Amino acid sequence: MTPSVPESAASAAARASGPEPRFRAAEAADAPAVAALHAASWRRHYRGAYADAFLDGDVVADRETVWAARLAGGRGEHGESGRLTYVCEADGAVVGFVHAVLDEHPRWGALVDNLHVAHGSQRRGIGARLMRLAAQGVAGAAPGSGLHLWVLEQNARAQSFYAALGGTRTERALVPPPGGDPSRLAGSPACLRYVWPAGAALFRG
Repeated sequence: MTPSVPESAASAAARASGPEPRFRAAEAADAPAVAALHAASWRRHYRGAYADAFLDGDVVADRETVWAARLAGGRGEHGESGRLTYVCEADGAVVGFVHAVLDEHPRWGALVDNLHVAHGSQRRGIGARLMRLAAQGVAGAAPGSGLHLWVLEQNARAQSFYAALGGTRTERALVPPPGGDPSRLAGSPACLRYVWPAGAALFRG
């Protein structure tokens, strides 16, 4: 499950304040910082979809295990098993990241499995830049591939963000339980698929 980036795609004024962010391919050493940001974003935005017991438990350790494995191969630009991972740094700290899986769907192409921006760094255009980096990385690694992601139905602000980036909503489904454990869900939350076909403006930066 992805993405909970509620900032506007048009945020030039806000972007002008604060240190200039740096975008780069993720490395193995980024795993702890990415995991901490991922856990913090889940706790802030996934409340009501994920069970409180899971979010209030040791979700950081859970994410550390996942990200250590994902980034174990080193740089995430070309990815292990067809994965692409980019991070955004500001003041030496990771404040955002995106993770995409190539050829995840026969029709929709690559999946943006994660997109998160630290709460204090939102509304600076970081999420939009990370999405464009992911799209460009997909275009380079798998020419002709589209891009898609799932967003929580309860997260209307994130849906507006993806629509502003040109995404089209195509379907509704139930949220898969994190780690495959149904007890980590709160009831039966739903998610929505947004898609960008190959050649969409997002791929052109």
